[in-house]
Amino acid sequence: MVQLRLPKNSRMTVGRTWPAPAGARRPRSFRVYRWSPDDGRNPRVDTYVLDLEDCGPMVLDALIKIKDEVDPTLTFRRSCREGICGSCGMNIDGANGLACTTAIESVRGDVRIYPLPHMPVIKDLVPDLSHFFAQHASVRPWLETETPPPEREWRQSIEDRRALDGLYECILCACCSTACPSYWWNGDRYLGPAALLHAYRWIADTRDEATGERLDDLEDPFKLYRCHTIMNCAKTCPKGLNPAKAIMEIRRLMVERVV
Repeated sequence: MVQLRLPKNSRMTVGRTWPAPAGARRPRSFRVYRWSPDDGRNPRVDTYVLDLEDCGPMVLDALIKIKDEVDPTLTFRRSCREGICGSCGMNIDGANGLACTTAIESVRGDVRIYPLPHMPVIKDLVPDLSHFFAQHASVRPWLETETPPPEREWRQSIEDRRALDGLYECILCACCSTACPSYWWNGDRYLGPAALLHAYRWIADTRDEATGERLDDLEDPFKLYRCHTIMNCAKTCPKGLNPAKAIMEIRRLMVERVV
């Protein structure tokens, strides 16, 4: 018989509730995933009720307020607070995004906050992204040339530079890859939307002279071809990028060089 239930030590439990502060005028509940490797307890969801009259407008503002004023044990990543660093990628109300650019008012009802899906959790809202960044490094995300370097800089036309728009802006928040079902099932071998977007960014760069080697490295049944254009990556990207399009461009180049 097929077992469809989670193992006992993985089942979610109801955690603690912190009530709204006295005199709260705009109470709002935040249901936050909690898990620590140190206490041996099952994952749980703690509920924090904040007064939005005394809180910033973004989900990250609420998390910072919880950690600073309510529960200092809450753990999450954050840095720039401007949608640039990608540190605060998490699952908010069922969709991946950046906590610093997700408005509380954009969420209906209780604000449910979980770590990015299908990734090992280090603690609370902090996923282990070691494998994700290793895949990024594997595509050699830097300029490779054989021509002796110029005295000042590698020059590029305005048109060639524009070809990189929609590629270089990726901040490696992992929202796209962790929203991709193909990456969930084949993440050990499929590079995923983020790594492949960066791979194409350097393939498309006219200054790079290693296009053939880069395509050779990606010619693999799993590294590239597990993408089924589900388009979750484009839908969830907080920077409005389209990794699926980049993946299709790599496939096009694969075909063109053998035709």
